[in-house]
Amino acid sequence: MASQSEHKRHHAKYKIDRRLGVNLWGRPKSPVNSREYGPGQHGQRRSKPTDYGIQLMAKQKLKGYYGNIGEKQFKKYYVEAVRRRGDTGQNLIGILESRLDAMVYRMKFAPTVFASRQLVSHKHVLVNGQICNIPSRMLKPGDVIEVRERARNIPSVLDAIVSAERDIPEYTDVDQTGYKGTFTRIPSIEDVPYPVQMEPNLVIEYYSR
Repeated sequence: MASQSEHKRHHAKYKIDRRLGVNLWGRPKSPVNSREYGPGQHGQRRSKPTDYGIQLMAKQKLKGYYGNIGEKQFKKYYVEAVRRRGDTGQNLIGILESRLDAMVYRMKFAPTVFASRQLVSHKHVLVNGQICNIPSRMLKPGDVIEVRERARNIPSVLDAIVSAERDIPEYTDVDQTGYKGTFTRIPSIEDVPYPVQMEPNLVIEYYSR
């Protein structure tokens, strides 16, 4: 039976899906699979969105996908993406994928980004052999992530590992039997297995208005 906190997390997750009108994580149980319009009685009347509306939607999708990152933190990622050389949209994706909670999710040690964040904040994850309880910690290529021994029997961890719902991307090198993985390189947007189309260029437009 799902715990209360798990139920709340699922509820929060599906609320994001419904508000954005997309199955953000490609989960089979998403409410959007059966309903194409937003929540509430007016969700069925779709007016043509403005440029601002389209940009805002792109931003909410990206923020939501990574576990509903706070606005202040997300804006900081944008500023850092601008500061780095190369394509700003690609840089933003690289920064988001370098978060520890995102990488724990990518390595399939947690079933959702929210569960991944909880796993990290409950001190169940090691980075390069040291406990780290900061989900937003920025990883560098070569960093090794490991699920601590005491957490290896957590049902959600075991479920995630055997789940056929998603694949482990190529920018990680994972030994699932050892509950360990290496972040091998910073990915570009083409490498990231998003179930929905992400448009970081629109997010950049949103902030540079």
